[in-house]
Amino acid sequence: MKKNKIIIVFLTLFILLLIGGYFLLSYLKNKSQKEDELYQDYIPEQEISEEQYRETVVNLYFINKESKEIMAEARAIDARTLSINPYKTLVELLIQGTQNDNLEKIIPDGVKVYDSSIEGGCVIINLSKEILNIGEDETLKNNIINTIAKTLTELTEVESVSFLIEGEENSVFPDEYRPTK
Repeated sequence: MKKNKIIIVFLTLFILLLIGGYFLLSYLKNKSQKEDELYQDYIPEQEISEEQYRETVVNLYFINKESKEIMAEARAIDARTLSINPYKTLVELLIQGTQNDNLEKIIPDGVKVYDSSIEGGCVIINLSKEILNIGEDETLKNNIINTIAKTLTELTEVESVSFLIEGEENSVFPDEYRPTK
């Protein structure tokens, strides 16, 4: 009788160990599957094109229509357009205007960028005479200067901006400008 009790106890323990082992293995298998689901490789719905690889984001500064403060607009552009003359390209983007309905461009229509260069951290922008169509509005003039200066000083090598009108210095834009905070 004592022998039968020992056998029953061992069989019960053995069955409990088998059942426990089964549940432990089930738990570990489910946990592993959940981790695999969490860490699956991302497969895009569409392949990334060569053009998308070349995109870079630049900040262009415009005037907020309501507050009249200078604000940045982040714009994705093809990095190749910046490789030839980034300063000219960025100012031309400012001239084209904003893509945000809450912002407005303030550079007068018809302004052209003839050329740009950098000397000792100062970008020299050569603009057409249409930039002078701002009249004597000092606020507008300062906003134009600051939108251009803030946009260009986003580039690490640029510290300040100087303007030429039709290739010559002009009394309307006579100095070197650093963006105001």
